[in-house]
Amino acid sequence: MKMTIKHFQIEYDAINRRNIFTNGDTINGRIILEAVKKTIIQSLVFKATGKASLRLVNYYGNIIDREDERDDQIHLDKIKYYQIKQDILKEGEQEDWNIIEKGRHVFPFSFKVPNSRKIPSSFCSVFGQIVHTLKAELKQSMKLTKKAETHFTFVCKPSVSGLMARQHGSMSKNIALGSGKVSMTVHTRQRGYKQGEALRVRLEIENLSSRSVKPKFVLDEKKIYFGIHQSKIQKHEILKEKADAVESFSGKTTVIKEITIPRELSPSILNCSVIKLEYRLKVYLEITCEADLVVKLPIVIIPELSEENPSGRPNQPAWMSQPMGPPPPYEEYAMYPSYPFGV
Repeated sequence: MKMTIKHFQIEYDAINRRNIFTNGDTINGRIILEAVKKTIIQSLVFKATGKASLRLVNYYGNIIDREDERDDQIHLDKIKYYQIKQDILKEGEQEDWNIIEKGRHVFPFSFKVPNSRKIPSSFCSVFGQIVHTLKAELKQSMKLTKKAETHFTFVCKPSVSGLMARQHGSMSKNIALGSGKVSMTVHTRQRGYKQGEALRVRLEIENLSSRSVKPKFVLDEKKIYFGIHQSKIQKHEILKEKADAVESFSGKTTVIKEITIPRELSPSILNCSVIKLEYRLKVYLEITCEADLVVKLPIVIIPELSEENPSGRPNQPAWMSQPMGPPPPYEEYAMYPSYPFGV
């Protein structure tokens, strides 16, 4: 059977230099096809979809028995947040099918991203994705349906309620063998920070012990995947900084530290039931010959949605232009621990 359509693709227009979209934005684009001869088109459909999906594999330790692999070892959980469908060339009775001439044809489309804070931002990892897709489907009589798709980067507008409030946490410890007591209180001005913003930490230390203590500040990332039968957790240390040691019996000391939130960090994802992306500030007191004291405070990374891209680099990740594809090799799953629910 001879090919009648030799070129079929879908593309869209960026609305800013960062090529990202958010709630309520309108996306304009076009479906392009090139016919090698006069052709009958049964229907041409445009679809916009936002969905989250997981791909979790059961295994014991770091060993997978390939000879005993079964279908139920892979759990693929999906949530669809929206699907918008438009009939570009509507399907009807055979006598009403559309006839296009030889050559290049362009069919424009336009749709508005739903204005809902429940739609999570684009995300990708080995265990799951949140993907926002534009797709075109072309039907011809007696031929396989042709499909073309592309992805766009969506960033959900944050709800700032509660993110600007101050937060603090405290810990104390009696040192062994009657060597005294150490206590610490950590303060931050707020909970939410934009990419590139300075996170100012005030650490109040009271060292009434015979041991010196050394403050350490860590910003870490936690990705959680909630599958039907199991969950997965990935942890990653973003940055770590230290301050000068506080000597023994020095009484009350205040340490001020400013940590710059890296611009390349992905915004927090807290509105998806199967994937969460969280950040934490962890402040340690390293105590000589003792376990560390630690205070953990949640940090929410707020997306920068202004027109300007301070880094001068495009913000469209390479994975966004590719379909989800087949699962990664099993060896990649062994890099991360598996946890039951509730961890």
